[in-house]
Amino acid sequence: MSEATSTSLVTHDAAEEFLDRRSPAQRVQTVLHTYPWLSPAAVLILAVLAFTMITAGSDSQFASLANFGTIANQTAITAAVALGQTLIILTAGIDLSCGAIMIFSSMVMAKTAFENGVPGWLSILLAFAVGAGAGAINGLLVTRVKLPPFIVTLGTLGIFTSLTLLYASGRTVRDRELAAGLNWLGNPIDVGGFRIIYGVLAVLAMYGFFAYVLRYTAWGLHVYAVGDDPDAARLAGIRVTRVLLSVYIVAGLIFAIAGWVTIGRVGAASPNSGVDANLDSITAVVIGGTSLFGGRGRVMGSLIGALIVGVVDFGLSIAGLDQAYKTLAIGALIIAAVTADQWIRRARS
Repeated sequence: MSEATSTSLVTHDAAEEFLDRRSPAQRVQTVLHTYPWLSPAAVLILAVLAFTMITAGSDSQFASLANFGTIANQTAITAAVALGQTLIILTAGIDLSCGAIMIFSSMVMAKTAFENGVPGWLSILLAFAVGAGAGAINGLLVTRVKLPPFIVTLGTLGIFTSLTLLYASGRTVRDRELAAGLNWLGNPIDVGGFRIIYGVLAVLAMYGFFAYVLRYTAWGLHVYAVGDDPDAARLAGIRVTRVLLSVYIVAGLIFAIAGWVTIGRVGAASPNSGVDANLDSITAVVIGGTSLFGGRGRVMGSLIGALIVGVVDFGLSIAGLDQAYKTLAIGALIIAAVTADQWIRRARS
């Protein structure tokens, strides 16, 4: 190697070392910005360890396969809704009507089969169309009328809730009245005491599918680009309006699937179920590391966030503690997550 080449390499290495003079905190910022699911994963592990120690030696121990199966079943609905919510929040939007769309779709699914004699599989497809249509209404109001997503979905929350109550007449369609196939996602799988329903597997499949779509397809990259900077995305040739509308439609479809999961989990279709689905889904997404300002986050983080909510809820119950601690813990986690998000975003500046 010549002296000139050696000198050039030394100079290059010194320049790289100078440019990468970051503090440990800045390195953590960069890592968490690249992998936003890391911090909620750590919180989930700590929560499981904490409840395991709290219940150690008692008659009801937290760490058991049966309990983990129960948590998975209880989390399935929140996780399903949180998936659609994640897509919308990635575009810097929000959907307060997600729970109402979910329940409206589930009631359409159950009542068309029970009262109108529609085959079960056809009523499921009809409910999916209703969910996608409800999402399209939200998307058109956001993209065409240019209304803020918060205001739009706050209004449609009331509209879809009222439509559900009017359509269902306050009546619950019970298990024995459900058409074949509607409660299929409630069928259990038991593996060595770990008992979960098909709905859990369906939710995991959806998460795997959208994790791939967001990471490896043009549509997924466009979703991130629109959420990060819509003006820059527009200048880059991305049809921002079309992307936003498609996100709301896809999210509406996911909410309808969540309605199917709800029927399987509850064993009935009730207009009064899922009243807190909108807040629970937003909580799961925020705790899961997705930025409310858009453009940053992973769907797997939302799944972890939903599990955190489920673990805290079930852990408090089995430990015999007041459920008020759940609200306290979740509220603290939300504030901590948003604070961490603000800190992590500064890694880009």
